[in-house]
Amino acid sequence: MAYLTRHKVRFGHCDPAGIVYFPRYFEMINAVVEDWFADVVGRDFNSLHIESGTSVPTVNLNTDFKAPSRLGDWLDFRLAVTQIGNASLTLSITAHCGNDLRLTNESTLVYVDMASGKPQRWPEAMRHQFERDRETPGVATEKGSS
Repeated sequence: MAYLTRHKVRFGHCDPAGIVYFPRYFEMINAVVEDWFADVVGRDFNSLHIESGTSVPTVNLNTDFKAPSRLGDWLDFRLAVTQIGNASLTLSITAHCGNDLRLTNESTLVYVDMASGKPQRWPEAMRHQFERDRETPGVATEKGSS
């Protein structure tokens, strides 16, 4: 099942017109992925990057911006695993404000050994959690900033 989290649109996300400047959405999307790894997968980015010497760079992004978001809006993000490869993972991410769809995103991550820069197979515990995430109810959290 999907992972659900909520982020508030902050002043720093907005352009002078008070709407989210599009690159800031990518920062929010990355925060959602990072929260999901910590809250659901059980591997925060510190343990992945610093302690384990691995990383999960985004290798592909496809995003459609459906409507603008404004300063003070609360965005409800939904992340779902759509495809699990040997070293890759494809996620579907959407953001809504109330009933209004603000963006859709498909992100592909690759599990990489930082020393060699080469992809490696997902550890079985992580792979198991990716599979399980599709079968369990969503986890809801609320984040005040990203």
